[in-house]
Amino acid sequence: MTEEKLLEKVKKIAEQAGREILEVYHATGPVDVDWKADDSPLTEADRRADSHIVTALQELTPDIPVFSEESEAVSFELRSSWKQYWLVDPLDGTKEFINRNGEFTVNIALIREGDPLMGVVHVPVSGVSYAGLVGRFAYRQDHDSEPHMIQTSPMSKQSVRVRVVASRRHRGELLGKLLDRLGADFANVEQVSMGSSLKLCLVAEGKADLYPRLAPTSEWDTAAAQAVLHAAGGQVIDNQFNVLRYNQKNDLLNPFFFAIGDISFHWSTYLAV
Repeated sequence: MTEEKLLEKVKKIAEQAGREILEVYHATGPVDVDWKADDSPLTEADRRADSHIVTALQELTPDIPVFSEESEAVSFELRSSWKQYWLVDPLDGTKEFINRNGEFTVNIALIREGDPLMGVVHVPVSGVSYAGLVGRFAYRQDHDSEPHMIQTSPMSKQSVRVRVVASRRHRGELLGKLLDRLGADFANVEQVSMGSSLKLCLVAEGKADLYPRLAPTSEWDTAAAQAVLHAAGGQVIDNQFNVLRYNQKNDLLNPFFFAIGDISFHWSTYLAV
């Protein structure tokens, strides 16, 4: 099977998981929520999406391990032996799901040798899917329409506008200082708020220039959207300006990072934290 055909099959798996989520989302009454040990919420929608994705990926690629946010813990000793694996967040943005604002996603990434190779980010409420194969292409497909290729937006030294996408829930002093630095040089610093991994997708499709994430995330939160962004011409870098990589250590927390659209722009002037 070619990588292009594999990506298409993975997109269909994500879309079906989205339908599982919507059955819970559109049910009447409040969403029943359990709380995990790290105080993150877990719903029936998470469980149903996870079950569908894990089963479908195991059937599609039985030789590739599947590691989901809802999986049992896997030791780094075992994980570090994986040359490639699926990294899954079956419902990214559970708090957005509980609040029924629509800004939650299904995320599936294929990690190879520590780097995202392909990724799908599906938005169940709108039916939009983002997909990327690094080094080849990235596209957005809206519900019942043909896919269209996406790419990041270029900037120049003469740019007077920078578009910064930020989390609805995670703002703080570091982000404020970054916005002040940008405001000193750019006449217009536009801010867009968004939930879940859609923030990286906005950069990928050229609707934002920068997404600074100066708060904790886990590897399954970012992998799929990072693949889309890299395929569209951007990068995700840490505060040492190294590309964000996966499965490199025992814990699964990401460092603070920046998703950038134009990788040739002099971001280092602004991004020190």
